[in-house]
Amino acid sequence: MRLPSLFSCFPVFLSAFFLLSCGSPAERTEQTTREKAGAIHTDVLTLDSHVDTPLMLMREGFDISEYNDPHDGGGKLDFPRMLEGGLDAAFFAVYLAQGELTPEAYTENHQRALHIFELIHQAIEENQDVAALALTADDAQRIHDEGRLAIYIGNENGYPIGKNLDMLQKYYDLGSRYMGLSHSRNNQICDASTDNDGPLHGGLSEFGVEVVKELNRIGMMVDVSHISDDAFYDVLEVTEVPVMASHSNVRAICDHPRNLDDDMIIALAENGGVLQLSVLSAYVKEMESDPEREEAFAELRERWNNFQGLSDEEMNQAREEWWALNNKYPAPMATVSDLVDHIDHVTDLVGVEYVGIGTDFDGGGALEDCFDVSELPNITKELVKRGYTKEEIEMIWSGNFLRVFGEAEKFAAN
Repeated sequence: MRLPSLFSCFPVFLSAFFLLSCGSPAERTEQTTREKAGAIHTDVLTLDSHVDTPLMLMREGFDISEYNDPHDGGGKLDFPRMLEGGLDAAFFAVYLAQGELTPEAYTENHQRALHIFELIHQAIEENQDVAALALTADDAQRIHDEGRLAIYIGNENGYPIGKNLDMLQKYYDLGSRYMGLSHSRNNQICDASTDNDGPLHGGLSEFGVEVVKELNRIGMMVDVSHISDDAFYDVLEVTEVPVMASHSNVRAICDHPRNLDDDMIIALAENGGVLQLSVLSAYVKEMESDPEREEAFAELRERWNNFQGLSDEEMNQAREEWWALNNKYPAPMATVSDLVDHIDHVTDLVGVEYVGIGTDFDGGGALEDCFDVSELPNITKELVKRGYTKEEIEMIWSGNFLRVFGEAEKFAAN
């Protein structure tokens, strides 16, 4: 029997090749979504309103100019991974743990804050080829157009200003463009959302009212993440400009006091503000408890006095032990899909104009499929899958936040 020629078989081979290369309809859809999301993520301006990477700058051996392994103590963000993940701008947090409300503690923690500012400025100055200090809302786009990363600064916890309003101007002059009023415990400015001792002021203190007014005056955004519900509503009564939550989520989906309930989200939208969603899994999805992990971390907190009143050396040791426990007892993680459920909720409740992204990388933020900054495109991909347009995605990634930033600048200028 005569065998067919190679030429006569070519159409069959070609058809088989195309069937194999194109894959199933589901695979072709996935490929199309990935390509569309990739193009959008590259094209839009992306901004993360809260990362705790300055904590890594304080860690011996960490180099922000090098590619670090997030699974081996390398943190969640460095400049090479920002470029890989397509993150154009980020707010580096000057974070201070809450301590005693005494003049001596205020002075000590103010000096610590100045040291963190110095570390951030040094990291930028040493990497001027890839990064630049950003100071205005317009700087994000300008610096991106220069081919560099825009690094902003924000304060997490107003504790180190003590009772001195002039410290707000000092921090502004050092580059800070927002002030988180509290952290995990009550302070001299307001009550916190997670203080086990209950309220100290019933919301904002009298001094806290003056803090909000002064922030409005000098053009620093007011950050309502971490503050109590009563303090949140007090801020909205006092502020003359829109405010933002730099890294909080939706309480209706994940019932945690750090998150905002629907009435708060509506009030924030009426104020013209924005809710920047964190990727910290415990705020994204209610997880099953891990008694062994919880006991280990409880013992760590007790051993280090709940991270209060520690010297810099003690705080560094406490952080090392914390990271070691995280490696030994990895926390269960939510997914990007779980996070975008929060975006859907805010969009359905008040509109896409009032939601953004503030990951809390290096402060606990991580998802199963967005473990560090290099995987941020997965968020854009999920938004594309759910039908968000390019214009809406850019609003989420930067537009909404920069609108609030711009309003703070305009009020101060006038």
